[in-house]
Order: sequence, then structure tokens, then C-alpha cells
Amino acid sequence: MIRKFANASALTLLSYAILLGAQAFAQTTPAAEPPAAQQPADQQTAAQQPAATPSASDQEPAEEESTSRRKTKPKDYKNWTYNVGIGASLESGATKTFVRQGGYQGTFGIARNANKYLGLRADFFAADLPLRQSSLSLAQAGGASSYLLALTLGPVINLPVTKDWGGYLVFGAGFYHRGGSLNDDTAIPGSSCNTFFQWWDGCANVSIPLNSSFVNSDQNEVGYNFGGGITRKTPSGVEVYAEFRLMHGRANNTTTDVRPITIGVRW
Repeated sequence: MIRKFANASALTLLSYAILLGAQAFAQTTPAAEPPAAQQPADQQTAAQQPAATPSASDQEPAEEESTSRRKTKPKDYKNWTYNVGIGASLESGATKTFVRQGGYQGTFGIARNANKYLGLRADFFAADLPLRQSSLSLAQAGGASSYLLALTLGPVINLPVTKDWGGYLVFGAGFYHRGGSLNDDTAIPGSSCNTFFQWWDGCANVSIPLNSSFVNSDQNEVGYNFGGGITRKTPSGVEVYAEFRLMHGRANNTTTDVRPITIGVRW
């Protein structure tokens, strides 16, 4: 009887010990961490993969384009330039003897430029050549009209000085047509040519023509011209210029010499 009681007591104590040990183990064991939130498979794959680096083939065209942009310089000149101006004409030589100074003149020109320094320029001139009173007396005329038309062609050399100021030189060949008409002329046909008629129409026959054609002058001459000018660029890009030239033509033992002074614009 005593043995059975002892066995029962031992069994009870063993049961209490097991329960207490299990409770203690449950308190000391840390709680299991919750599993990480599941992410979509495509986002996890993208996060794990490194960022793609541009290939050499992708970089080369951009580098070539950037280099070409750096090397390309804007043109500092225009392929074509135009000029128009007005002014006065100062005569020289035999022309000065018979024509008053200061007749008006106008011009229009166009130039084809090879670069900022050199071009080929053509100009058309029209000038009034008012006869002196002494010339009218020699012509025995009550009045007269006289003019010059000229076409010139030659190189133009541009000389930039600053951003706004510059200069240029022009020279080349010229074709000149001098014409005019005498009014109320009383000269006697067949009489000797004086110095005026020698300049007026060349007086090829040494005497005034009998057909009265001497009242009209119609001279075509060839020659040369040269000169230069200065320019000032305006904020709009148009240039204001002042120019001086000397023009010389010759035909039929007579000459035409004018020195036009022009103020105009070039663009």
C-alpha cells in the first residue's frame, strides 16, 4: 500500500515537472518572424537584375553627331550681296572741260562672293552730265541734255576692320555709253569742228556733218574703273556705305572721265 502511494506521488511530481519545463521553454523561445511580404515575380526579377548599360554602338552615333556640331561653323558671309546708292559725279580730263561738276548719279550693284574677302561685282551707273554754259556757246545751242550710262564688272575685295566697320576695293572693266541732245542749235553744217564737237561726237569728218546728226551724241566707249569704299553695319544687319570711283572710257578720239561719289546701302 505504501509502495503504491509512493509510486503515485512520484508519477504526479514527474507530471508537474514536465508541465513546468514545457511552460518555461515556451517563454524563452522567440516568436517566429512573419514571412516577408510576397512581391510580384517580375518586380523581384527587375530588382535583382543590374541596370542595363548603353552599348558602344549606342554611344558612337551621339559622339559623332556632337563632334560634327562642334566642327560646323556658321558662314560669316553671304553668297550674294546687293547695293544701291545715289550721289554726285565729279568729272576729270576733257569731260571736266565741258561738263559742270556735281551732276546727280545713281547706281545698283550685285556681287557673288567666294568668301568673306573676295567676290565678283557688277554695277550699273546712270549719271547726269550737265553741260557748262561755255560748252553751249561753242555748240551754238540754247540748251542741252547729256548723260552717261555705265556697266562695270570686276573683283571686289572686302576688308573687315571691326565687327561693325569695314572697307572694300573694286576695280575692273567698264562699258560706257554717253549720249545727249542739243536744243535750238544754230551751228552751220559743214563748218569746222571746234573742241566741243570733237568731244561731243568725235567729229570724225573734221567738219560738222551736213545731215545735222551732230546735234545728238551717241558714244559707246570701253575702259576701266577702280575705287573703294567704307561700310558701317547697322543693328538690322544692313550696311551703310560711302564709295568713290574713277571711271575712264575711250572711243573715236574722245574720252569720258567721271568720278562718282556714292552713299548707299548694302545687304
